[in-house]
Amino acid sequence: MLYIRSLAFNLVFYVNLIVQMILWTPYYFLSPRHRAWFVPKFWSRTSMWLYDKIAGTGNDITGLENLPEGSFILAPKHQSFWDAIAFFPFLKDPLYILKRELTWIPFFGWYIMKMRMIPVDRGSRSKALKAVVNATRQEMARNPRQLIIYPEGTRRAPGDEPAYKYGIVELYAQLGVPVVPVAHVAGLYWPRRKFMRYPGTIKARFLPPIPPGLDKEAFMERLIGETEAACDQLLVDASRSPDPPPMPPTAVKRLAELGAAAKKKA
Repeated sequence: MLYIRSLAFNLVFYVNLIVQMILWTPYYFLSPRHRAWFVPKFWSRTSMWLYDKIAGTGNDITGLENLPEGSFILAPKHQSFWDAIAFFPFLKDPLYILKRELTWIPFFGWYIMKMRMIPVDRGSRSKALKAVVNATRQEMARNPRQLIIYPEGTRRAPGDEPAYKYGIVELYAQLGVPVVPVAHVAGLYWPRRKFMRYPGTIKARFLPPIPPGLDKEAFMERLIGETEAACDQLLVDASRSPDPPPMPPTAVKRLAELGAAAKKKA
């Protein structure tokens, strides 16, 4: 039954994407950009609804009161495709940094460029980062926008050792806007590079914003410390739920470490 529900959701998910992308095309490209945002946000919400109804996986996203007005950086954990589509409906004018090759894909690439996302070329990291900072600054000066960036870059399994990259530090220092960390353990339910979709409730939390102006070391210490502490709590909560999802080895190891630390503290 689990396999059938996973198969059904995966099929419907991509059909929903293709059908909506085609049907909404006239409205999307003829509308002003701020109105056209309705289309991707509607697709995200319908995808989450289908995920709940077909795979039995709901969402519980809290901390909306922590989202500032105007421009800021949203810094979620990156564990699966879920966190790529679940958060932007809560933002007024989200902004992504993505590989330039994605803009060459018919329809998908056109949709991306309509929203003035920031494509980057593969190559020198220092040159790419400088270009990203300049392009993001220009976009935020034109309109208040919310940059979504994954501080660890690539997807990592729940409970894995944190591996935060330097890019988030430079963006924070150069842009002078708050950073809102986001904690979740979506990888337990929508695992990376896997077919199965496990039932339950994905809990995610927008954490209090980190104000601009901190030195780089203090910023990184706060970002990692607060994000990982919140993720640890969500991991423990998921393991104690009535019907917990399968725990990958990284999560099992982390839960054991947390249990040992709690016993030592007691």
